[in-house]
Amino acid sequence: MNILDDKGIPEAFKNSQPGSLLETAIVGKTADLTAVQKAITDTLKQEGKTQKEISERIGCSQSAVSRHLSGKSVGRKKCGRKRCTTRRGDRTLRKIVEKDRFQTLGDLRKQWTESGVETSRATVYRRVQEMGYNETAAEAPDLGYREAALDCCSVVQSTFSDESKFCMSFGNQGARVWRKTGEREMPKCLKSSVKYPQSVMVWGAMSAAVNAASYQEILEHFMLPSAEKLYGDEDFIFQHDLAPAHSAKTTGKWFTDHGITVLNWPANSPDLNPIENLWDIVKRKLRDARPNTLDELKAAIEASWASITPQQCHRLIASMPRRIEAVISAKGFLTKY
Repeated sequence: MNILDDKGIPEAFKNSQPGSLLETAIVGKTADLTAVQKAITDTLKQEGKTQKEISERIGCSQSAVSRHLSGKSVGRKKCGRKRCTTRRGDRTLRKIVEKDRFQTLGDLRKQWTESGVETSRATVYRRVQEMGYNETAAEAPDLGYREAALDCCSVVQSTFSDESKFCMSFGNQGARVWRKTGEREMPKCLKSSVKYPQSVMVWGAMSAAVNAASYQEILEHFMLPSAEKLYGDEDFIFQHDLAPAHSAKTTGKWFTDHGITVLNWPANSPDLNPIENLWDIVKRKLRDARPNTLDELKAAIEASWASITPQQCHRLIASMPRRIEAVISAKGFLTKY
């Protein structure tokens, strides 16, 4: 605790040698003054001391004293990367979003670039979210599949399969809209849907509308050769959901006749099937695709599927223990997967 003399200067400062004060209290010579240093500086200035004398007395640079006395000492500059867009540019992006709420992130970035703002998709997404817009919609899964997670605990090697529909409208993921909280029923945030859009139903399987007959042909000509290549003569467990083609009696008989064990699987359980994430990867790759015919759509799907690396599949398969643990911990409720 410092004792002040009648002039308001701490006794420790008054009796010490110049240049020896607060050397352990300041980080660098160019640092701004502390609250105590500012008070002492003001007192010494009133006594008629020069800036050099003050700086030597309090152990700080003369430029720091000068900044304080001139009123230019406003603290250190803010840390972090400088914001890459201006307020004017952000206002332009807001107008672009308001003009058409159903644009994709790629479309927003393209128009913003054409207006003179060069930036990344990530920056566009951050700015749109800062404005209060949200494009994400979540659908809660059925809560009756916790038991399936327990069954998965004994899975050693499995093949995960599923179908996914790719539509020519709305970028394969349904209509998406940028809207704020409370704008759900606004007309400009609603879009009439096409009841029967042109689409392609794709079946896929991964390891480490389809009727029963066509599904069994797919299993015969595609799944069996892949399983033989992956596992040889070893037993494996096959996974598929409860789509009508999968749960048909003739399909069950096909698996029995071929000696393949099918994993017990409830409906609406996307958290447990890693191939759902694989479909999402394929559809994200197709976001900027603009197929005009079904043949072009099929070609785009095949190219996107072919670009998936084995490492991506391995990472998804390796996530199974974490998925199982998350579903059991959540007691069947929604998880991050």
